Parts: sequence; structure tokens; C-alpha cells
Amino acid sequence: MTLISAVGSLAGYALASNKALATLPSTMSVIGTALSTIPASLLMKRVGRRLGFVVGALCATAGGLVSAVALAYDYFWLLTAAALLLGVSVAFAQQYRFAAAETSLPELRSRAISFVLAGGLAAAFIGPMLARGTVQLFDTTYLGSYLCVPVLGLLTSALLVRLRMPPPTEEAVRTGGPVRSITEIVRQPIFIAAVLAQMMGQGVMNLLMTGTPLAMMAHHHTFADTAFVIQWHVVGMFLPGFFTGTLVQRWGERPLILLGIALNVLGVAAAFVDVGVPNFLLAMTLNGIGWNFMFVAGSTLVTKAYTPAERSRTQAANDFLVFGTAALTSLSSGQLLHHRGWQVVLVTAAAMLLLALAGALWRTSPAASPTARSGLAAAD
Repeated sequence: MTLISAVGSLAGYALASNKALATLPSTMSVIGTALSTIPASLLMKRVGRRLGFVVGALCATAGGLVSAVALAYDYFWLLTAAALLLGVSVAFAQQYRFAAAETSLPELRSRAISFVLAGGLAAAFIGPMLARGTVQLFDTTYLGSYLCVPVLGLLTSALLVRLRMPPPTEEAVRTGGPVRSITEIVRQPIFIAAVLAQMMGQGVMNLLMTGTPLAMMAHHHTFADTAFVIQWHVVGMFLPGFFTGTLVQRWGERPLILLGIALNVLGVAAAFVDVGVPNFLLAMTLNGIGWNFMFVAGSTLVTKAYTPAERSRTQAANDFLVFGTAALTSLSSGQLLHHRGWQVVLVTAAAMLLLALAGALWRTSPAASPTARSGLAAAD
């Protein structure tokens, strides 16, 4: 996905007759994720994590192949449709963090989620590196980059074949016990605070990352500069994974969410001041780190909102809300950039961060989210 982030909007711009739709393929990828979060979670409840993860990786393979065909034959709408498949693969991959939490000791769950995200650090270098090295590999620009995607999908499938989840973890999901309605679960203040942190963090990240390549192109920066900015944005997203979990353990979820919001605000301010490459670089790096803090802390906090029997649908609802927001911001990014300009994109991001701040400052009483009702704690 970091590879697609570097070339997706630019490929859309190259194929789209209406340039305002340039980010539509990127948006369709996020829509595919949003629409697939519930089916992905329910499928994994039925067939287990391993097979579900393999299905997701194969969706990435198929999406990459169809994207390559779309570029080869200059079909914008086929590229847009292929992006849906890539989005489906992300919906499955988002379950990695929950799978890690479910197989960890209570005191190590935030670190487990953080370490899973830290795996994306390799992607921060591999994705843009592959994009730069293959963007002109064929006569059709970006075709070589998209052909890397099915290779990565097949490699992922091969790595997943030997995945084994501890039987008690899977069995806990299928056992009976009191199950609240999804409405009751999502109305909990702890769930609202957790999901707002993830929604706004993911939404702002998508808003800026989708728009940045186009904004940099509009200000006459080179593709190499764009790939470099995206690379360090992704480094910012995943490098903190080596210590974010420890910070959550030491400070708690809410303080780290607040720190993530503050870093995002600084990033928006840096982008607002100037449109030079250093400002884009600083803004997107800070945005990446802020996203990591908000996403890890929010993901950890939401695990305290459900019991084992409520796991699948609560996780599905969480990711549906998060990636539904990401889809809206991804589509809005292209429209706002084309019709209103980069500054309006930044103002929109700032407004979203204020909403996340309101959620983080909404204090819940101990009775509203007792540890005993924590889904993963109950599993212990």
C-alpha cells in the first residue's frame, strides 16, 4: 500500500479525463476497505485468522493484476474498480493488530499492536523504492510499479501458510455468554473516545497523504521529491511502533492520543506556512508520527470495550467507522484540492483534529468501562 500511495493519485491523474477525479482510485481503495471490514471480521470468526489473512493477500494479488491491465489499456474506470480489491485486502490486514492483541498477555497488548504496526517500517522504504525503480520500467508509466503488487501479495500468502493461532483464542470467540447489542457497545463513552481517535487520525492521514502528491505536482516538485516525502511519512507512521506500546503502558491511551493530535496540528501548521519540499517533508513526517500515536492508543483502548463473544462485530464496527471516514476524506481530498486549493485541505484537517480532541478529553467514569468488561481481559 505504500507503493500505491506513491503512484496511485498520479496514475489516476494520468488516466482521468476529469482531473478532479484523480484521487478516485485511491478513494475506492479506502471504500473497499470500509465495505469489507464487517465481512472480513465475520469470515475470520467462521474460518479462523489464517485463512482470512490468506484471502486478503490474494485480493491484493488480484487487485494488482487488474490495475496493471487498466494501465496497459488506458482504462481509468478499470483502475478504479481494481482499487476496490486492493481495499478489500487492507480490510483483512487491519485485523493483524487485533490478532496480535488476542495472543498477548494483558500488560503487553499495546506493545503487540505497536510492534505489528512497526512492521510497516520496512514498507516505508520498500514501497517507494519499488515505485521509483519501476515507474518507467515499461513504456506505460506506473505499469511496472503496479506489477510489483501481485508479487508482494503472493509473498504474503506464502508467509501466512504456516500461521497458527492458539486454539483457546479462537475458541473464546465462539463460546456463549452474555452478548450486548452492537448499539449498546458503540454507545459506550470508552468506545466513542477510542474510535474517534482512530477515525480522525486515519481521516487526516488519508486527507493529506492522498492530496500531497497532487499538491507537490501542482507546485512543480519532482516525482523523486514526492516519493521521498511519502517515504518519510510512512517512516513516521511505523518507526514509533517500536516504542509506542511502551508509551501507552507508561502514560495511558488518552495522553498519547493527545500527543498525536498535537503533532498533527504542528504538521498542518508547517504545511500551511509554505509549499516547499522541506515543509511538505516536515508536515507529512509529523502527520505519520501523530497517526501512529492516535491509531495505536485508540486501537488499544477499544479492546477494553467488549467481551470475547462480542469481539468480531465490535472490531468490525470499529474498522467500518474508521475506514468509512478514511474513504470520505480520500475522496474529499481530490475535490477540495481541485476546487478550493491546498490551504482548504489543511483547514479541513485542522477541524477534524478538533473533533478528535473533544473525544480524547471526554472523560469516562470507572463504571462506564470497568476492566472486568474488557473483552480481552475477560478472555484471560
